[in-house]
Amino acid sequence: MNSKQDFNRDLIDLFGEEQVSALTARIREVALEELMPLFTKVRRDEKQDGSFVTEADLRVQRKLSAWLAQQWPDIRFLGEEMESEAQRGLLDSDSPLWCLDPLDGTTNFVSEIPYFCISLALIASGRVHVAIVYDPNRDECFVAIPGKGSTLNGRRLGPHVCRTGLAGATALVDFKRLPQTLSTRLVTETPYTSQRSFGSVALDLCWIAAGRCDLYLHGRSNIWDYAAGLLVLEESGGQSCTLDGEQVFSRELKPRSIVAAAESQLYREWCSWLGITRPVR
Repeated sequence: MNSKQDFNRDLIDLFGEEQVSALTARIREVALEELMPLFTKVRRDEKQDGSFVTEADLRVQRKLSAWLAQQWPDIRFLGEEMESEAQRGLLDSDSPLWCLDPLDGTTNFVSEIPYFCISLALIASGRVHVAIVYDPNRDECFVAIPGKGSTLNGRRLGPHVCRTGLAGATALVDFKRLPQTLSTRLVTETPYTSQRSFGSVALDLCWIAAGRCDLYLHGRSNIWDYAAGLLVLEESGGQSCTLDGEQVFSRELKPRSIVAAAESQLYREWCSWLGITRPVR
């Protein structure tokens, strides 16, 4: 094993219960100090891609990036509100990396809809090693570590069993970013019993992990949107792939589609209906 692999392994071994507790505590503090005081009181600006950014996004990113650098100076940092060239350079490297979405659900936030979160993932050696998603409105903290399961405020999530099958499932579907032909088919040949769209990828995936919905479909999600939530889902027994049947997680700036379900049988049915013949498992 080379020195870089040794460093990555030693770094990951550091993250036990004490370190994760410190992370979750600090994220809660920052949410209360910088995020919630601006809820219903913040002005929004539009970015080049048409999405919104607020002073809340920027404050949370500044506070958490500074604290993470102080605690773990050898781990680099990528935040949603950085310039794309800087993001690309960080993702092109194999170095361990914090990946933060300081406010996933900004449109909800500026619209006074209480469904948004802070999402943080530690990426190293081509995978997510620590995932934390915090919903300050419900004071719910989702945590996942590979092989150790996922939890909600310390309570183990999953595994789930969907006894109704696809026809009785509830789906979270973001129609805006799907191919038009697929959107039309979902409306005219609806395969599930009920559909929702809440507006925060990380929190959506965690809600499926918590058993609040059964299926997920999103056409274009960035790495800071899905990295943490996806691990929470998978560690609860959920499964996922892209619309092309590939692994969702990829250390790159290019957006990824997400097809997911709370448990394996439902995942197979969902992928079959979508025409994904060989979904990754």
